[in-house]
Amino acid sequence: MTRPLTIVTGASSGIGYELAKIAARDGHDLVIAADQPEIQQAAQDFRALGAEVEAMEVDLSTTEGVDQLYETLRGRPVEVLCANAGHGLGHGFLDQDFAEARHVVDTNITGTIYLIQKVGRDMRARNKGRILITGSIAGFMPGSFQAVYNGTKAFINSFAFALRNELKDTEVTVTDLMPGATETEFFERAHLEDTKVGTSKKDDPAMVAEVGWKAMMNGEGDVVAGWKNKIQSAIANITPAGMMAEQHRKMAEPGSGT
Repeated sequence: MTRPLTIVTGASSGIGYELAKIAARDGHDLVIAADQPEIQQAAQDFRALGAEVEAMEVDLSTTEGVDQLYETLRGRPVEVLCANAGHGLGHGFLDQDFAEARHVVDTNITGTIYLIQKVGRDMRARNKGRILITGSIAGFMPGSFQAVYNGTKAFINSFAFALRNELKDTEVTVTDLMPGATETEFFERAHLEDTKVGTSKKDDPAMVAEVGWKAMMNGEGDVVAGWKNKIQSAIANITPAGMMAEQHRKMAEPGSGT
């Protein structure tokens, strides 16, 4: 029998790496992608678990990069899509380089939904498949000093619920994984090392991936990883936006971690 195929984006480290590891252990072959050269070492790790792996270093903020990833499938059906690639960006919006801010939007939103549309159409045609989208509890909060990132995650959280509803009469499921602060390269790449959130204790990416994978396999619509994050997201839903923005400022303002 043909082994199921899983796509994982942002798989060179962090949550994406752990998702790909779980898929390999569950007997899936992999197509993995990231914009970091470490994706090739990750591929070696997953091959050691018995998976056939196609690895691509590609910029998934562009439609060309997504097309390149999709073409590697060569028509092979996808059982699972883990749309996990994402970037953050700290500091005040008016102080950010706009090209960097746009890259966050293009990676977290444009490239993500373009890939989901291409793979999702194939899944719908087969009436089979699972889509796991990495959103964030940040999507519930106005993100002072991470305004663009939090805005993209608000979009992704909303998009995931809407797409799930559109597909409710099919055998294609959509699950929104909403982690909190997780021990990954995210904070370094987002220039958040000197912030309170950047210096705080964070969740284990293996735990987050396990929670997300299990929820996806159970067909759940959404899951918040970690009990502290469940409490935080619940509070965010009933707290005025202005108060949440001020709370986020205390966590993400440059220098708040010193």
